[in-house]
Amino acid sequence: MRMVEEGDDTPWDDELRKKKKSLVSAQGKRNACTRKRTVVFRSTAMKFLQALIVGQTRYATRVGSLGRVSGLRSFSVSTEEYSKRNYANNVSEYNTVMGSLTAQRRNFLLRDVFDDMMLDGMKPTRDTFHSLVVGTMKGARMQDAFFFMDQMKIMGLVPDVTLYNFLISTCGKCKNSDKALQILDEMKYMEVKPNVQTYICLLHACAAEGRLDRVYAVVRDMTAAGLGLNKYCYAGLIVAHKNKTPLPDDFAAKVIEFVERSKMWSSVETDSANPENVMMGVSDEELYNLPTAEYVHRRGAFLSRIFTAFHTAFNAAADVKNVELTDTLLEMLNKDGKTPDIYIMVEVIRCYCQAGDIDRGLRTFDDYINAGKPIAAELFVTLAKGAMAGYTEKGMQIAQDILVRFNQRNFTMNSKLGSELLLIAAGEKIGGYTTANYIWDLMRARNVMPSFPAVEAYYKGLKDREIPEDDPRLLQVSRVYDNLHARFGNRVM
Repeated sequence: MRMVEEGDDTPWDDELRKKKKSLVSAQGKRNACTRKRTVVFRSTAMKFLQALIVGQTRYATRVGSLGRVSGLRSFSVSTEEYSKRNYANNVSEYNTVMGSLTAQRRNFLLRDVFDDMMLDGMKPTRDTFHSLVVGTMKGARMQDAFFFMDQMKIMGLVPDVTLYNFLISTCGKCKNSDKALQILDEMKYMEVKPNVQTYICLLHACAAEGRLDRVYAVVRDMTAAGLGLNKYCYAGLIVAHKNKTPLPDDFAAKVIEFVERSKMWSSVETDSANPENVMMGVSDEELYNLPTAEYVHRRGAFLSRIFTAFHTAFNAAADVKNVELTDTLLEMLNKDGKTPDIYIMVEVIRCYCQAGDIDRGLRTFDDYINAGKPIAAELFVTLAKGAMAGYTEKGMQIAQDILVRFNQRNFTMNSKLGSELLLIAAGEKIGGYTTANYIWDLMRARNVMPSFPAVEAYYKGLKDREIPEDDPRLLQVSRVYDNLHARFGNRVM
């Protein structure tokens, strides 16, 4: 019998090789299944988010987070289907998606897109974080804004002065001046030099809370840094005095003083513009949270930016129902040989109506229309809303007559304007409810869907009246209400 030498195969070796081969094959199959499940999971997440972006599903929009609806995902999507439904393949495409969501005011989805980007293994760039922070700023989502800044630091990117300015502006929108001051301290710690916009953003963030002490402290810092005050600074001072509680006794005098000072030239005027803000679609009015922010891109004679301080002053006068201040500001414009733009006339009419002088508001409206000057839908809507205050019989009739004239001129009734009108008109407790019915019919005739709060108020108003259950109007409103309630529930559209 031959002795078994080193290197010879034995029956036990054959058996061991067979077992090893079987184990390697099984491990390979498990790895392949794991990879397949990973790809399918990623594809399903992208499929769901893509459906959110194009509006194919409302469920995730209603609950507000992809993570809370992950239980509904299917795990049977093929790789080909994944490639077909994937909405972004690189960082540039993700940046485009984020910009699109911001433009659609669907800022609540930005964090989900960021999570999906991380799931794809893509590293965000500085431009990505700028897009994310701008989107959260526009949506006043402060918690998300600071989350993105923290993620930026984790990835080794140092925030620059522009991003810090966006964060301070977000704090202003959320009326949190404490956090805004913390950001300034962090900038000094990180050795990021504040610029003119930083100080103006901080001034407006403090003004939003009516913190005059902090506002004047920012003014002193600007003066110490050799910076003068421009029209945006004086607008912030007006806002600060308006928001202070209680309202200062010298409020009107201070407003007039700041408007006069804003006419003086300042070196800040030529230094405050930021090309990056322009590229990202962020105007100075939006960055500083001025009341004209949503109108600054309007064409025509709706808004003249040389009247920035006047715009803020007229808006403040209307908010506090100070007719005397409004008249004084009009006299100042007339003395300077300036013609009020449409925005100023909107605020003048709003002031008269809120002060209870609907007749004067109507006269001002008619005088402006008869003068042959440029007009806008906001003039009609503002007067109609003001006339409905108090729900008097005369006021409701004036509002309906104005809306008839609005319809005759074929103005566009968008969802925002229509919803605001319907929400106010639906609050009428007595009377024929004709104004609310007219607004509803006007919107339905133009295929404009009101917001859920407006439909809910109108539906409840109809239910409170003695209307048969089979009334065609009630049935139509009921169907719309049930549909919106199922889609949005308690979340505001």
